[in-house]
Amino acid sequence: MPCWFILSQVDEKKLKGSDLKKLIDAYKEAILNGDEKTVLDKEAFFRKLEDEKNELAEKVGALLPDIASQKENFIRTQADFENFRKQFEKDQLRLTFNTQKDVIESLLPVVDNFEKAKQHIIPETEKGQKINTSYQSIYKQFVEILRSLRVSAVQTIGKPFDPLLHEAIAREESQQFKEGVIIQETRRGFLLGGRVLRPAVVKVSTGSGHKKTLIPTEESEGQPATAAVDGDSMSNG
Repeated sequence: MPCWFILSQVDEKKLKGSDLKKLIDAYKEAILNGDEKTVLDKEAFFRKLEDEKNELAEKVGALLPDIASQKENFIRTQADFENFRKQFEKDQLRLTFNTQKDVIESLLPVVDNFEKAKQHIIPETEKGQKINTSYQSIYKQFVEILRSLRVSAVQTIGKPFDPLLHEAIAREESQQFKEGVIIQETRRGFLLGGRVLRPAVVKVSTGSGHKKTLIPTEESEGQPATAAVDGDSMSNG
């Protein structure tokens, strides 16, 4: 097959590895046959390919900084979006918590009244038993509603005093509990999803052989003391 025919059939824009091999073989054949015209044509074609390759390399080299910059911008934008998403989720959780907190806090006085009412119910009589049954039914429904809202009671009696969960109003001697352990709950505390909704008001043991200690609170400040304060004071939770 004539060398010029092979050259004419090659589309330089669609040049494949097999085509290039044919061109090189034809170039070698032209040299062996002394076909000077074909040799010159192929050399010109090869120079053109080389020039195009160099031109493409320059274009790619010029694009590399822009590609790197665009990649950096993409990574930065992606990071900014991820930070925005996390902050949005935190804000949504905070808004949900605060909304639930406001609603549930308005219900806590009802819980306190239930607790107080329970102390006055005497189920020894038939009337008292009916009242107690009604009370237990209503209170159970109320507790289930609070649980569905992820509300739980703060554990107190027999637990170590924790200023993050408890508010101490007094320290008293106890033969049953060692020092620093809660011996009495005077107002129930609550958690909302593990976060303190209202601290429990408690009395704390001083251990055995210690005098009673009253701890001033905001409500008791300015009122006459009912007992002398003895021993270490305990800050409110």
